[in-house]
Amino acid sequence: MNKKIIITASLFGALAVICGAFGAHALKAVLTTSQLEVWHTAVQYQFYHVFALLFLSTFTRFKNRLIDASYYLFSFGIVFFSGSLYLLSCREALGMPGLVYLGPVTPIGGLLFIAGWFTLALAAFRNK
Repeated sequence: MNKKIIITASLFGALAVICGAFGAHALKAVLTTSQLEVWHTAVQYQFYHVFALLFLSTFTRFKNRLIDASYYLFSFGIVFFSGSLYLLSCREALGMPGLVYLGPVTPIGGLLFIAGWFTLALAAFRNK
């Protein structure tokens, strides 16, 4: 198992649980229903890609750049996609309406996720 990937997945996983609980309890009275849905989407995609990272960690016999690329694409995808959604959903509560300019960051994170999945597929395809 790949220690670096497991540690990263563990930290992102713990953060997803914290964000999920924070959204369900502390933010419930502060955010609108649509803002809570955005927060929930961020938590969901973070969890999905934590599981993807854990899956990647099992490829110990694959010492190739494509697995490493998938790791970085998924990790940065979490930061860009989920991170921007967390901030966008709370921008009014934070008194920072200017955070709306983070909107274009979210699809970049989504593209990183997609690239990570294609890179993983390519790694599997090239494996003998």
